[in-house]
Amino acid sequence: MTQQHIASAFDRDLEAIQALIMKMGGLVEAATLDAAQALETRDEELAHKLVAGDKAIDALEVQVNEECARLIAMRAPAASDLRTALTVLKVAGALERMGDYAKNIAKRSTVLAQMRPMEGTAGTVRRMSKLVEQMLKDALDAYVRRDVALAEDVRQRDQEVDQVYNALFRVLLTHMLEDPRNITVCMHLHFIAKNVERMGDHATGIAEQVIYLVTGQLPDDPRPKGDQTPFVASVND
Repeated sequence: MTQQHIASAFDRDLEAIQALIMKMGGLVEAATLDAAQALETRDEELAHKLVAGDKAIDALEVQVNEECARLIAMRAPAASDLRTALTVLKVAGALERMGDYAKNIAKRSTVLAQMRPMEGTAGTVRRMSKLVEQMLKDALDAYVRRDVALAEDVRQRDQEVDQVYNALFRVLLTHMLEDPRNITVCMHLHFIAKNVERMGDHATGIAEQVIYLVTGQLPDDPRPKGDQTPFVASVND
């Protein structure tokens, strides 16, 4: 009876933590799309709102970490339950990083709003962002449903994000070669696109954690990647 009580208490605590994860995920999904919209519409007010809103995502990650630590300390979960708690921590960390990328996109958008627009590029970033937002939504659905097939589908879709990124990179490179005056705008757009691509990597990472959670093993085949560009963007700029 005591063991049953401990198990039910663990389940209740874990359910509360998972509700925080879903709330966090919803905020990140919205930030992903809003960041692209702020760029495309040159909406500085929305961009500033996104930068300020990142604090809510950070606060939820802290809360998830604290609740998971308390859960592990108080409930002493068995192996499978411990794996669940550790997966939650990794998912929260990935979501927090995605929030950082969205914030950085918003910051650069306020700079680009003062510059001459580069035809068509913001729309491509929006397309990438929609792909990533759907990947994240499906990864979180896979997590809730423990759906390995859906998680693997998300994992495969990361290559499509990479392909769009590569195509945009080539367009930006062409603009820079044609007119040196385009270099500053194109570099900002490149870093934005790279941030979106990295968001796709984190959504894929969440999907891989779902696979680990259900099967006890991470995928043993290499993650499909289509990013062939030589530049690397920092999220801390």
